[in-house]
Amino acid sequence: GTGAGNDLYINQAIVFIEDAIQYRSINHRVDSKSLWLYRWYYSRTCQWILSLTITVILALAFVEEPSSLTITSDVRYRLPAWNPPCGLTESVELLCFLVFVVDVSVKSYLIGWKEFWKNKWLMAYILTLIVSLADWIVSLSFFCKESVRIRRILRPFFLLQNSSMMKKTLKSINSTLPEMASVLLLLAVHLSLFTMFAMLLFARTKDNQQDKEWVVYFRNLPDSLTSLLVLLTTANNPDVMIPAYSKNRAYSIFFILFTVLGNLFLMNLLTAIIYNQFRGYLLKSVQSSLFRRRLGIRAAFEVLSSLKETPASAQQSCVSVGALLQVLQKAEMDSRCKQAIMRSLKMCSCDQLSAAQFQKLFEELDKDAIKQHPPSPEYQSHFMQKMQFAFGHPYFGYLGNVVALANIISICVVLVMDADKQPSERDDFFLGAINCFFILYYLLEMLLKILAMGLKRYLSYPSNRFDGLLTVILLILEIATFAVYGFPHPGWRPEFMGLLSLWDMVRLVNMFIVFRFLRIIPNMKFMALVVTTLLDLVKNLRAFAGILVVVFYAFAITGIMLFKGAVVPLGNTSAANTTHDNGTLQCGTYEQLEYWPNNFDDFAEKNMISWCSAQAEIIYCLLYVFSVHLICRWAKIYFVAWWLISSVIWVNLFVALLLENFIHKWDRRCQRESLSDIEYQRTVELMFRDVLEEPTEEELMEKLHQHPHLHLCR
Repeated sequence: GTGAGNDLYINQAIVFIEDAIQYRSINHRVDSKSLWLYRWYYSRTCQWILSLTITVILALAFVEEPSSLTITSDVRYRLPAWNPPCGLTESVELLCFLVFVVDVSVKSYLIGWKEFWKNKWLMAYILTLIVSLADWIVSLSFFCKESVRIRRILRPFFLLQNSSMMKKTLKSINSTLPEMASVLLLLAVHLSLFTMFAMLLFARTKDNQQDKEWVVYFRNLPDSLTSLLVLLTTANNPDVMIPAYSKNRAYSIFFILFTVLGNLFLMNLLTAIIYNQFRGYLLKSVQSSLFRRRLGIRAAFEVLSSLKETPASAQQSCVSVGALLQVLQKAEMDSRCKQAIMRSLKMCSCDQLSAAQFQKLFEELDKDAIKQHPPSPEYQSHFMQKMQFAFGHPYFGYLGNVVALANIISICVVLVMDADKQPSERDDFFLGAINCFFILYYLLEMLLKILAMGLKRYLSYPSNRFDGLLTVILLILEIATFAVYGFPHPGWRPEFMGLLSLWDMVRLVNMFIVFRFLRIIPNMKFMALVVTTLLDLVKNLRAFAGILVVVFYAFAITGIMLFKGAVVPLGNTSAANTTHDNGTLQCGTYEQLEYWPNNFDDFAEKNMISWCSAQAEIIYCLLYVFSVHLICRWAKIYFVAWWLISSVIWVNLFVALLLENFIHKWDRRCQRESLSDIEYQRTVELMFRDVLEEPTEEELMEKLHQHPHLHLCR
C-alpha cells in the first residue's frame, strides 16, 4: 500500500544519509529486509564485536607458542615460557573464524551477486578464510606440533579488509610505487657502481696488515654490497671507513662521495617524490570520498521525492520538509550536525526543498567541528569578581608555569647532588619537603581556577583536564606516602613498607611532576602548533598506523618461522648453529654489545627488533650475526626487505603526511585569527576541502542510474 511504500522510501533515505556520513558505498540492496540487516550490520554493537574479534585473533600471537609471557627476552636469563595446551588458542581461533564467516556472508548478500564478483576484497576475504580454516584443520591433525602455520601470516588481512580508509591508503601507496621504483632503481645503480669501485679500490694485496678493509668489509660481492648498503643507513659509519682511512686519508673521499650522493641526494629525492605523488593519490582518494557523500545525499533526495505526499504539480523533483525531519530523527548522525540542519530547516520559509537546497543543508557535514567553551560563572559580590578577574587572567597561568619550572629545577639540583650517593646515605627530606610544597601550590592553583572559571568551563579545556588529573594523582601519591612513611623530617630514611619504598614513591611523584611540566605547551603558540599537528596525525591517520601494524605483524610471524631458536648464549655446546670462537669479542658485534634480548624467539621480541631495525640502529649487527654466524647469507634478504619497507618507504610516507598536515595547519593559522573560546577539530577529508571539486548533477544522476538495486523514476 501507500503507507508501506512511504515507509520503504523513508528507510532508504535514512540508510543513504548514514552511508553519506560514513563515506560508504550505496551499491547495496534496498528492500525492507535488506535495509534492516544493513543497519544492524553497521550498528555500533555489531561493529564493536567485529573489531573485538579482529583484536583477539591478532593478539593470539602473544599467547600461542612461542609464547611472549616471560619477564625478559634475554636468552641467558629467560625462564621457560608458559605455552597454552593444544586446542585452547585453536578454539578461540575457530570462534573468530565463525564471526568472520558471518561477516563475509552478510557483506556478500547485501551487495548482491553481481557486485560480489566485482569486489576483489570480498573474494580475497573468502580465500583467506578458506586457507586459514584448512591450515587450522592441519594444525589439529598434527596436535599443534607443526612449525609453519600459514594462517598466522594471513591474520593481518582481517584488519586490513575491515577499514575502507586503510584500503584507500593501500591503493594510494600502490599507485605511488612506480614513481618510487624509479628512484629505488637509481639507488640500486648507485650502490652497485660504488660496490664495484670498492672491490677494485680495496682489493687484496700481499701485505696482510694493509688488507683489513678487504678482510672485514669488501672480501666478496655480497659482503661489499652489505657494507655499503648499511653505510647508506649510516649504521656502520665511520667504522667501515677506519681501516682504509688509517692507511691513507685520501680513501675518505670514496666514502664521503657515496654518503653525499646516497643519503643527501637520492634519499631526500625519494622523500620529495613520495610527498608529491602520494599527496596527489591521497587527494584522489579523498575526492572519491566526497563523491560518495554527495551521491548518498542525492540518493536520499531522489527516494524522498518519490513519496506520495510530494505535489504532483511540481515542475521539478522536491522533498517535503516534514519527510526530511522524519528521516533526521531516525538517522544515526552527530548531534551537532543534526541540530544545525534542523535549525536551518526551521529558518526555511518554504515547505518543499529542491535538490540544491537539500544538498546545501547537508554541507554541514563538511564543516569544521567547532567546540565552544561554557561561559564563566557570574558573581554578584565585588570581592568575588576581583578574585575571578585575578585568577582567570592568563598571567595567573604564566605564574603557574614559572612555579612548575622552579619545581623541575629543584628536582634536577637534588638529583645531581645525590647522583653518586649510596641509597643508605641519601636523605629524602629535602626532596620530600619541596614536593609537598609544590603539590599544595598545584592544588591551590587548580581550586582557584575552578573558582574563577567554573567547573564546566575549567574541564572544557584539554590543558586544564591534563593539569587537574595530574594534580589529583600527585595529591593521592603524596597522601599515600605520608600515610605509610610519615611526614618529611631531617634524616628521613624509613624502612621499606608497603608495595613501594620511600625512594620509589618519591621517584614516582617526581616523574608525574616532570610530566606535568608539559602544561606549558598551550602557552607557546609555535610549540602548540607542532603538538596539535602530531595529535591530528594520531587521531585522523589511523589508517596508516593500521597498515604499519599489518606490515609489522606479517614480518614478525615470518621472522619467527625463519629464525626461531637461532640466538643461543655463548658456551651453550648444545647449539648446532652457533660458533664458539669467542675468546675475544670484537667491538660492535652482537655478543660484545650484549644484544641477547634481540632474538626471534617470540612475537613481542620480534616486534621490538623490527622497531629498532626500522630506525637503522642495529641493522648492521643483525645482518652480520644472522647471515654469517647463525643462519646463512640468504637471511640478508629478510632484513634488507624490512629496511626498505620500514625505513625507506614507510618513514618517507609518514614524513610526507607530516609535512602536509603541518603546512595545512600553518596556512590556516595565517588565515584564521586566534579565538580563545573556540577549538577547531579537523579530519583528513577536511584537510583537502579547499582543493576538492564538487561533482556535477549529471555525474551524480548517471551513477545513480547505474545502481544495481535502486530503480529511479527519472
